Amino acid sequence: MSEEQRRRNPRYAFIANAELFESGTGMRIATRVSELSMQGCYLDMLNPFPEDTIALVKVTVGDKTFESKVRVIYAHSNLGVGLVFLDPDPKNVEVLKFWIDEAKKDPERTLP
Repeated sequence: MSEEQRRRNPRYAFIANAELFESGTGMRIATRVSELSMQGCYLDMLNPFPEDTIALVKVTVGDKTFESKVRVIYAHSNLGVGLVFLDPDPKNVEVLKFWIDEAKKDPERTLP
């Protein structure tokens, strides 16, 4: 099954600063979000974490922050990682919904 076939929610172009924390190694990477959905996001990274890595992502835009435990569902060397959110807190889901609603206002930005 392709990545697109597994998606349950539309993705939107979305640029934001992000940090990815991997607790097993204590590694912290400052990166950027380039795509966002209610289910997950894509982070641009030169040295992506391997598939199935569990980590914490923190995304910030202005005064709003979204945090969630995540799992790497695919990794593209020298490009980035696709993450799925794992049971985010409801207050964080509200922030995510706000960002998605803002992204929906520009339907040209919906990604295939």
